[in-house]
Amino acid sequence: METLIPGIALAVIAITSTVGMATSRNDRRFKAMDRRLQLLERKMDLLLAHHGVEGPPEDPAFKEIDALLAQGKKIHAIKLHREATGSGLAEAKEAVERRMR
Repeated sequence: METLIPGIALAVIAITSTVGMATSRNDRRFKAMDRRLQLLERKMDLLLAHHGVEGPPEDPAFKEIDALLAQGKKIHAIKLHREATGSGLAEAKEAVERRMR
């Protein structure tokens, strides 16, 4: 069971990494997929908590991103996110803005 849940988490991450930048025509589809992914992530968190399994440790870069955001350095945080994840500018900006909430 402990190997199944991280495997599912990796599958979810792999699916999200294959989603490229959406064109304006595919923007609605991209947003719908994003909502579904957020729902899956919430369900995964509930499953992990229910079974007493800790999720994978968070990348130290994300702690540094949070520290940069606390200092009001959003642009630096976006740059660090891009370096840590290999994401594009728009994706990194969106991810950093989600962390700000």
